[in-house]
Amino acid sequence: MMSLVIWDLDDPTSDGGCTAHLAWAATAGMSASDVTDRVGEAVQRACEESCASSSTSPGTDALVVARGAGGGAGVAGQERLSWGRRSAPARVVTTPCRRPNPGTLWRRRRRITRTDSMPIRILPSELVDQIAAGEVIERPASVVKELIENSLDAGAHRIEVDIEQGGAGLIRVRDDGCGIDAAALPLALQRHATSKIASLEDLAAIGTLGFRGEALPSIGSVARLRLVSHPAEAAHAAEITVEGGSMGEVRPAAHPRGTTLEVRDLFFNVPARRKFLRSATTEQGHIARLLERLALARPEVAFRLRSGGRVLLDAPAAAGGARVAQVLGAAFLERALPVDHAAGSVSLTGWIGLPTASRAQADCQHWFVNGRAVRDKLLMSAARAGYRDVLYQGRHPAYVLYLTLDPALVDVNAHPAKLEVRFRDSRQIHEFVMRTLERALAATQPGHDAPAAAGVAPLLATHRPPISPGRGLPFGPVPEHTRSPWGLAAAVHEPQFPDAHPASDRPLGEPLAQLHGIYILAQTPDGLILVDMHAAHERVLYEQLKLERDNGSAVSQQLIEPLVVELKSYALEALLTDRAAWERSGFELDALGPTRLAVRRVPPLLAGGQIVQIVQSVAEALGSQACEHHLEAAADRFLGTLACRTAIHARRRLTLPEMDALLRQMERTERSNQCNHGRPTWTRLSLRELDQLFLRGR
Repeated sequence: MMSLVIWDLDDPTSDGGCTAHLAWAATAGMSASDVTDRVGEAVQRACEESCASSSTSPGTDALVVARGAGGGAGVAGQERLSWGRRSAPARVVTTPCRRPNPGTLWRRRRRITRTDSMPIRILPSELVDQIAAGEVIERPASVVKELIENSLDAGAHRIEVDIEQGGAGLIRVRDDGCGIDAAALPLALQRHATSKIASLEDLAAIGTLGFRGEALPSIGSVARLRLVSHPAEAAHAAEITVEGGSMGEVRPAAHPRGTTLEVRDLFFNVPARRKFLRSATTEQGHIARLLERLALARPEVAFRLRSGGRVLLDAPAAAGGARVAQVLGAAFLERALPVDHAAGSVSLTGWIGLPTASRAQADCQHWFVNGRAVRDKLLMSAARAGYRDVLYQGRHPAYVLYLTLDPALVDVNAHPAKLEVRFRDSRQIHEFVMRTLERALAATQPGHDAPAAAGVAPLLATHRPPISPGRGLPFGPVPEHTRSPWGLAAAVHEPQFPDAHPASDRPLGEPLAQLHGIYILAQTPDGLILVDMHAAHERVLYEQLKLERDNGSAVSQQLIEPLVVELKSYALEALLTDRAAWERSGFELDALGPTRLAVRRVPPLLAGGQIVQIVQSVAEALGSQACEHHLEAAADRFLGTLACRTAIHARRRLTLPEMDALLRQMERTERSNQCNHGRPTWTRLSLRELDQLFLRGR
């Protein structure tokens, strides 16, 4: 014998008492389907009796407990009793399970559904407010965001935030903005009441952070809110309170110029929401990171965040670079490049971290569109594409970027929390951002603000001037003997460079020797340079191949006799798909069969190399990689693979003139601080670091 007990969880007066108790028999001869039917009938009957007795209201939660002959009890499942009318029939949908044993818990998942439809009705205003609050107010940080955005729209120059218990106990935001008239205080707490837009034209060109008029009423519906404001033209301040959606009267108050908003006991009337809040430390961290983003967005505004009397953030008003140093630290600026570029009504400014300052997580990527902090996928994708040639796989760039454009060209009403935006011409914006970052990262070459590789003390030099509209990157002419990407062999015939190049024009110094056939050692006036010769030559070849492709100047040499290359079928298929990229690089290829390829023309100076091995290596590497959706990225991938397979490899002995030629090519090649895969190509040990290694001067 087993019994089924239903407990009313929503009735605070039940004190654990059961509202229905029904016994039923389970014998050893019953099949699983029979047991399922019997339990379903029991639940159905018990629920109807419970609702009919008015002790369990429609929509309540009930806990079903199975008691066995052995006296054991346990939670068997949780049902939702939600009939539109108490007399409505219910259907219990069950899933097959094994037959229960007496004295044990039978765990099954059941679903009670309605056979009649609930009538359409207008929801009560309190329920509407809490539904809206669920969209706007996710956690205490959401409250802080809405309140600070209101302060910024009010023209505040100083904003102070105090929190307790991670914001769940108290959030107080005080500003020195324009304030709210006493007569407008009740209206400010009404839904869809705002002073920021008045027509469809205003909605199509939003220039403020807030505009929906939902924040304050949503907060007031799930917390105890107090609003105190003193406009500059008023004789005294006024205050109004809201508790769980119930608004009080406007009363006089003492308050300096500006506005203070206090939010206490967040979700006090929605315990289901409050129990999903994290620990106070976690919620405090979310608020601190939010304040950092807002401080970066508005450097002209002073911010202070306190928690229990402890100052978590104190950022006085400062210029852009000083504010970035306040929030992210001076080390970020030391390893970043400034960006300042404009095209028509669109401009991009800020700082981008050098490839050597990349991070394991995307936790230092800050985008601001017209002063609004966003996490927009299109902008993050464009930034990632701008770094694609210099970033190591699995690493993430760091940047602080400000995109400014006509408000009519961007829709900020595309996300409940306004964290994403929509651009009228998203493709142009993506291209503009990607190209701007590509041009700025072209400065990552020796002698142009390039720190050493990660793990070695950084080389801190003067920042390169930002890129401005219509101004090209300073890139001097390349001598004829280094113009060819395959020109290391040709450079051997010239013993040295002319004396017209003083030491100051040679950031990589003079070559001394080769170490283990892998590294080049060079001497500079202030230290020692180590160069990975394969990575360096790979970048030189890659940039030259891209330049020839873009200029349409790639030349090729006809082979006396075509070479036949054996490939795997998938590699040959991938090669034929990218045939245009091969041809633009100086190759002429024809398929002789499902696995055979004829090579008729090759780039100059490659004719004497291992053509078959190079073609096989490149084709198989391309065939095993995932497809690229961006055509230019696919073409660059091909050229990068070609450069990687063709560059000099380890154990290749180089003469001093060859080493010198490679160093000079690096100094004149864009992005030569990293190879095509994002690995560093060189690093530096200063004399001071060498002295420290040997304890000199102590």
